[in-house]
Amino acid sequence: MTDSLTRPNLDQIRTWLDDVPDPEVPVVSVTDLGIVRDVRWDDDELVVAITPTYSGCPATSVIALDIEMALRAKGLNNLRIERRLSPPWTTDWITQEGRQRLQAYGIAPPAEEKADKPSPFDRFLRKPLTIACPRCGSENTARISEFGSTPCKAQYQCRACLEPFDYFKCI
Repeated sequence: MTDSLTRPNLDQIRTWLDDVPDPEVPVVSVTDLGIVRDVRWDDDELVVAITPTYSGCPATSVIALDIEMALRAKGLNNLRIERRLSPPWTTDWITQEGRQRLQAYGIAPPAEEKADKPSPFDRFLRKPLTIACPRCGSENTARISEFGSTPCKAQYQCRACLEPFDYFKCI
């Protein structure tokens, strides 16, 4: 049991959470993806708030369990994982390091968002995004499928090196 004199500070806990990998893309952590929204002490109970990448994400329960197991391994037994759906997760929350790790892993990170976000209906009217190949850097790519290895990714192919790759969709 941790008391207020021996309990780790929140910065230390966040550092521990940096080591908890995303179960679907293990090269990035749950903090890299911006899934961990808040870490706080509520009296003697540690509360970690997480926001799934989308409300139906099948990995959310696994993420919560992985966070719980990692913190229990550090001696924190009085803890609670809260699931927050509002505000909804956005790819804007992925850290710069997370974007670099995705690219190094062979997944094109989300395109940088503009200040003027289009409505969901504009996607049918606008030109498709230019997504650079994470392997060779060519922008001569084509979307093969709206869905990739997970629902939050689309499948692309590079026309220069001919390699298929996932693109982490903007949400």
